[in-house]
Amino acid sequence: MALSSRRARAWACAVLLAGAAAPAAGQTLTLESAIAQTLASNPDLRVYAPRLAVARERAAGAALHPPLTLEAETQDAFGTGRASGFDSAETTFALSQVIELGSKRALRAAAGVAGTAVVAAERAAAELDVLAEVTRRFIHVAADQEHLALTMRATALAEDNVAAASARVAVARAPEVELRRARVTRMRAAVEQEHAEHELLSSRRKLAAMWGDSEPRFERVDADLYALPSTEGYEALLARLGSNPELLQFASEERLRDAELRVAEAHARTDITWRAGLRLLHETNDEALVFGVTLPLHAARRARSEIAAARAERERTAAEREAHRVRAEAQLFELFQELGHAVVEANALRATVLPEMEASLEATRSAFERGRYSYLEWMDVQRELVEVQRALIDASANAHLYRTEIERLTGEALEAAETRP
Repeated sequence: MALSSRRARAWACAVLLAGAAAPAAGQTLTLESAIAQTLASNPDLRVYAPRLAVARERAAGAALHPPLTLEAETQDAFGTGRASGFDSAETTFALSQVIELGSKRALRAAAGVAGTAVVAAERAAAELDVLAEVTRRFIHVAADQEHLALTMRATALAEDNVAAASARVAVARAPEVELRRARVTRMRAAVEQEHAEHELLSSRRKLAAMWGDSEPRFERVDADLYALPSTEGYEALLARLGSNPELLQFASEERLRDAELRVAEAHARTDITWRAGLRLLHETNDEALVFGVTLPLHAARRARSEIAAARAERERTAAEREAHRVRAEAQLFELFQELGHAVVEANALRATVLPEMEASLEATRSAFERGRYSYLEWMDVQRELVEVQRALIDASANAHLYRTEIERLTGEALEAAETRP
């Protein structure tokens, strides 16, 4: 079954704070709009509509009664002696049909419905995978936007350094090498800014590809990267693991295997074929009714292999489901730990480390302008500030990415994001 628009909106609002609606094309994109466009146009999801149609038609065909068979047979014609020619021939017209015992048709129909449910479960799992992927790409765009803004700030600082160094050299307060270092730093900052611009262009294009656009029709994404996700307890997340799309898919496959096993067991019951019709005796111009019953022998013996194979398939599916559950629990625990670490790191950087670095930058700037700090000390503070801001961007993006993985694993959106500190 397809994801409802309400569920998609819940995912969008829970994963990352985003606007309620997307502005005009070519401007700002919200996560909700990206999800809606992806679910509507993602190329990977288009295969499931025809697959579901095929499964439904097969289920409908499996529910049909055995067909009536029309038979026509001529005997004792064009032989030798009295059987020469057609005068002594006998022609029989008859209808026949299989009478299925053991509720075979109903069981076959149930297996067809179960097969359709498997395809629907595969589609739901694929939709959740696509939903997670578009969210990941949206987060990457948001992070790349922040990285570009950071490199632009670093470039502006480098420009100020060149101006300050030029002024100091002009009045003989600093050696020429200080100006050269400032220019090198400015060139490196410009290169890093250009790289950040290219990264953002690539991540925007990759995001647009989720709904089949070769060129992005938006300039930026609307997201608050620093609105960190909540970190509810592991036990609560573990309880949600039953909604894991792969586990639900295994459950649908187990129901299909059960239905196939019941069909195989029903084949141990012998079916009866009835036959009735009219025989024409050409030699005497008489007519006679014919009827008969066919009963195959040893049906139970022939069904043993089919039943054994169906039971083995059922056991295999159950074993695969259990193995997947164990792996999913281990992965969930790891993601939970990583999410907690990313949130703690981002909160510490934003609430404590970054304010201290900003204050240190201002104090060092003042001391540098008065000649109390050297150029290298001034550059060290700038570099440390940029590194802290970059670490904050990465930690915040990682927190949202880990949350996205948890939601994909559990199949449910977590609580709304925490208020920024």
